[in-house]
Amino acid sequence: MRYAAGTLFALCTWLSTFQYVDAQGVMDHVDLQSPEMTEAEMTREEVIALLSRASGQPADLSSRRLSRLDLREVDFKGANLRWARLNGADLRGANLSAAILDSAWLLNANLENADLTGASLFSTQMQGANLKNAILKGARIVANMERADLTGAMLQEADMAADMKNQSMGLMRAILRLATLDDADFSGVKAARVDAEFASFRGAILDGADFSGAELAGADLTDASVAGCNFSGADLASARLVSLKGDAVGLDDAKNLDEAILE
Repeated sequence: MRYAAGTLFALCTWLSTFQYVDAQGVMDHVDLQSPEMTEAEMTREEVIALLSRASGQPADLSSRRLSRLDLREVDFKGANLRWARLNGADLRGANLSAAILDSAWLLNANLENADLTGASLFSTQMQGANLKNAILKGARIVANMERADLTGAMLQEADMAADMKNQSMGLMRAILRLATLDDADFSGVKAARVDAEFASFRGAILDGADFSGAELAGADLTDASVAGCNFSGADLASARLVSLKGDAVGLDDAKNLDEAILE
């Protein structure tokens, strides 16, 4: 059965709010090359004009098609971007602090040096996004960041922990599978039950972070700082725990520690 682009997008957006639906399964039902997912309905100038007309109130860009736009340095502070399509958009240096990006699509978007302090990223699709040196301090992140690049990102006190209030709908959690987080600052991050299998945390600061129950099989934590980091119940099968700095907690309660690479 074929759906109209708008109907199909609405259906898949609804599905994407539930993490029990396999992410690839959702993608299988979305034509990522369709105008709905690749074209913009506004120009950069029109976006800036709409933001300026908000006059101090949060601008409403919900459900807007903004894919592939040049939005560098644009001030979206506090804006409502729920369900917006920003696939491939250039958001380098943009101010997205306190913005609502729930259920938004940012596949392969460029957010290098963007400010997402305190932003809401709930069920946000960010696979392959560039978040190098982005600021995500205090953000609520229950997003799919598979294969995303967060090298040098600042995530201090961000909340990436699984949403335990919706267990009847399946486990809703941040996905960092195969992501690059080298030299990122995860100090104090709540990351309980996140899926970070085969992610790279080389040289990252994980001091005081909570990775209890996290999926860390195959992850590379070489040279990471782990003072006070909680790994209780985390799966560490084949994880590289080499040259760690500081004393982690909960390692004795971690799963498959005997299969981890320790040097």
